[in-house]
Amino acid sequence: MAVTIELTGRAALVTGASRGIGREIARQLAAAGAAVAVNYRRSRRDAESLVREITGAGGRAIPLAADVSSSEEAVRLVRQAQRAFGRLDILVNNAGIWEEASIERTTARVLDRMLAVNVESAFHCCRAAVPYLKKSRAGRIINITSTAAILGEPLHAHYAASKGALEALTKSLAVELGRWRVTVNSVAPGWTLTDMTARELRTAKGRKLVAEIPLHKVATSEEVAMMVVFLASSHAGHTTGVSIPIDGGYRIRR
Repeated sequence: MAVTIELTGRAALVTGASRGIGREIARQLAAAGAAVAVNYRRSRRDAESLVREITGAGGRAIPLAADVSSSEEAVRLVRQAQRAFGRLDILVNNAGIWEEASIERTTARVLDRMLAVNVESAFHCCRAAVPYLKKSRAGRIINITSTAAILGEPLHAHYAASKGALEALTKSLAVELGRWRVTVNSVAPGWTLTDMTARELRTAKGRKLVAEIPLHKVATSEEVAMMVVFLASSHAGHTTGVSIPIDGGYRIRR
């Protein structure tokens, strides 16, 4: 008997879903049967093209614009997603930024922006979504963090710190929400091939990095997305408060 992941009848919101990993997460959740709210901030055309792709394949999806670093917009986004589908079962906090800056060049403004997008956005969305997730009785929160939270990352201390905070949020909410059968987990990608990392991976430094990964390859967006789909499913109903690295074993070698 084949084991399949079935999310039909469930509704998901994916933040930062117009490109990269978030786009693939939304695509794979829809392929498993979930109705998906595709959040974007500026890339309306990309979000709408994904929605057309999903609906053209027989799925259900809507594009929703919001800057989730704003608490007001995050609340509005969650409410819009819930109203559109009549429920909300799955929240994927994927929106994030990755910028290089040494500690000496990380100004207060740069740090504030990093924390607002990478941490505060997830907090705002969780706070707004929890009442709906409790009603689901099988609610899921999945935070996209990074192996930088585990290993640290030179010249990206503000980024690593933001992802570390998101890991702490994951564990705290897992305990707080467990009585309502809401699971809270994180997926921590290492180097992943996206439009944001492609240029870096083509450099000599990038090629050296890939050679140090035990699997001698970086992750694909689909490999990250499928772990999210698993955590969103009934198969992961007793898994909560954990962080799953998708890094080809890089953290072990280090």
